[in-house]
Amino acid sequence: MSMNRPAPRPPLRLTRRGKIVLIGIPLVLLAALLLSLAGFFNSPAKASDSPGELLVTPTVTVTVQPGESLWAIAGTVDPGRDARDVVADIVQLNNLPAGAVLPGQQLFVPTR
Repeated sequence: MSMNRPAPRPPLRLTRRGKIVLIGIPLVLLAALLLSLAGFFNSPAKASDSPGELLVTPTVTVTVQPGESLWAIAGTVDPGRDARDVVADIVQLNNLPAGAVLPGQQLFVPTR
């Protein structure tokens, strides 16, 4: 009785391209992941290192009148500054999502 045994397979050999695909691509993906995490954890999100360095923005409270816009408020409160800068400050101070205001709404307006 003779048993037909399959011939033993030769050891796996990788070509240069196969080595690049098997080793290089995962290393590149890992490096990209590490760089993105490093950027996330080292982002400059803090305002200052100490409470003494924090500056308080002087503000006044303004009540929005019917037909009044942020541009009109900015021009009235600080006519010497560029209205775009004042509007940007008002939006940031009041956390306005779309920059729209409603009559009767009270806003903090910078008085620099």
